[in-house]
Amino acid sequence: MNRRVLTLSAALVCVLQVGVSAQSPRRTDRPERAIRFDMPMTNSIQRAHAAGTRDATGRPGPNYWQLTADYTIDARLDTDTQTITGSETIEMHNASDQELTEIVLRLDHNIFRATVPRGSSVPAETTDGMIVTRLSIDGQLVDLDAPPPPRGRGQAPAGPPRLAASGMDQTVAVVTLATPIAAGASATLEIDWHTKLPGGPGGRGHRMTQRWDDTLFQPTQWFPRVAKFDDLRGWNRGVYLGPAEFYNNFGRFDVRLDVPGGWIVSGTGVLQNPDEVLTPTARERLARVLDSDEVVTIVGEDEVGPGRSTAPGERLVWHFVADMVNDFAWATAERFIWQASRATIPEKGPVPIHMVYLPERADRFENAIALTRHALEFYSALWVPYPFPQLTLQDGPSAGMEYPMVINSNQGAADHETGHQWWPMMVGTNERRYGWMDEGFNSYMNMFSRAHRDGEEPVLDGLGQSYGGISGDEDEPPSMWAANYGGAMYGFQTYRKTPLMLSMLGGIVGDAEVTRAMREYTRAWSFKHPSPWDYAFFMNDALGQDLGWFWYYWLWTTESVDGSIQDVATTGSETVVSVLQEGQMPSPVVLEVRFSDEGDSPRSMPNAVMRGDAAVVTWPVDVWFGGSRTFEARLDFGSRVIEEIVLDPSRRFPDRDPSDNVWQR
Repeated sequence: MNRRVLTLSAALVCVLQVGVSAQSPRRTDRPERAIRFDMPMTNSIQRAHAAGTRDATGRPGPNYWQLTADYTIDARLDTDTQTITGSETIEMHNASDQELTEIVLRLDHNIFRATVPRGSSVPAETTDGMIVTRLSIDGQLVDLDAPPPPRGRGQAPAGPPRLAASGMDQTVAVVTLATPIAAGASATLEIDWHTKLPGGPGGRGHRMTQRWDDTLFQPTQWFPRVAKFDDLRGWNRGVYLGPAEFYNNFGRFDVRLDVPGGWIVSGTGVLQNPDEVLTPTARERLARVLDSDEVVTIVGEDEVGPGRSTAPGERLVWHFVADMVNDFAWATAERFIWQASRATIPEKGPVPIHMVYLPERADRFENAIALTRHALEFYSALWVPYPFPQLTLQDGPSAGMEYPMVINSNQGAADHETGHQWWPMMVGTNERRYGWMDEGFNSYMNMFSRAHRDGEEPVLDGLGQSYGGISGDEDEPPSMWAANYGGAMYGFQTYRKTPLMLSMLGGIVGDAEVTRAMREYTRAWSFKHPSPWDYAFFMNDALGQDLGWFWYYWLWTTESVDGSIQDVATTGSETVVSVLQEGQMPSPVVLEVRFSDEGDSPRSMPNAVMRGDAAVVTWPVDVWFGGSRTFEARLDFGSRVIEEIVLDPSRRFPDRDPSDNVWQR
């Protein structure tokens, strides 16, 4: 027995020694850093490329299609019960190349029920949610009480399909069709419903409070809608959790809103019946809005009630129409002050800016129209002209939220929320998955607008480098992680990381080139639905560079560059700078060389740009593609003495410790 123990022990030692000897020596036959040069191509984008709906140019493919949905809505607001009762007709156009065997509905107001999943948002009030009382498709009634169909592998439904709905108490419901909707065909949905708008002091998060008592109502995500159906994943079934926002079909909205007389109504679209709901005085004032930049009061603080703020009548129906939009939002109050002015859009001319707010909150709106005018005009010049016929600012409990032609905002977020008219209201990004393509782009362009407003140049230096201090945080999801599940760092992932990424991109190709390429991207994808791959491929094409490595590390990872100067050695006129990159993300090598007064004038180098008594020398990112983590940057400026060398002088590349980026003689 002792002999067997000794034999086993010896064998174990042998195994351990083999393991140690196999793992301990560092291999010299592989690169020190394995750099990925391309982006992961998921099944969804590969299918789209194969089908020709998208391609490697980043533009819509020759077979691109998108489902559209046109809404006709009649809704009545009962201020006593804080309830909207509505009937709507949806004309759904299946422009896809496949038949639809089901329709997915979004019932976002069900987030106010007690038994639905939520993210960090907390409703101000628990309600019964979105109660659908009748649903028909092409005149056939849908069974609203059917059990959910089986979805597991091998669980085919018993018998022929029947027209039935499941999940009507959730934010996503599914209607199975007895007769599929053929490719290229249309279907008509008719829905009767009602929902209570939540109010009270306990709400946390946008859209979680939609009224102040029974005096102001700000409905959002307030009606049943058809979910997005696209060429990437078919029906988009992601539940509405609160923080992440939109991915909607474009279409036409024809909406009639029945409210008490004397209550001002604002919303998406253009008012169709001013003669029926406005006083002659208000109509005369509206006629002057486009004449100058003056702010015109349409309805004043002392004009309250039927016959004074509005046309006479116990109840009035306000009729709005909006073409090619992806949502509809509105607000109403009895004591709204209504003011208006104009913005002059390049290539288009003047459009009205409307603003409604409560008198006691006037200080929050003093500069709101001026800020909104600047944003509309500036972003129209930066990207493409503002496409819609008007824009309205609405007071209410949600003071930082955007919808087509509507921003629920005062002056505090006016610039940012106006920027959303470009994305996602024009470029229809999927915010539920890729919030950075919406909030991140918006945060980036807000810096340009703010600087322009202040008469300054935008400062992008330092932003890219700052990511090094965040990279590696275990709470940070990569940008390509679905924003709906972004967790504690949703705000960073969705809003703040993209400007850092574009700061680095500007450090590679120039900020003006980034702006030019994004302007072209905006034009190419207006009123369409780009994916991250479309954006990245488009930018590659527009910038004339294969930046697959750049997009991979910024979007799919949380890596950084972590560059440093390790050594500087001079022999004769040549100085060799040893640069180390400890991170997985590569970057170009950019050195700023500052000279003393000693010696002759510096002679030129082919990859150097002289800036006074300094030179900026650049080596492309390709120098790292062999896998080494160190690069010997060779400088030869003749006899001129080098006083200081700074790595990444514009501070565009993510770096945990920038203090080791400087060498001084």
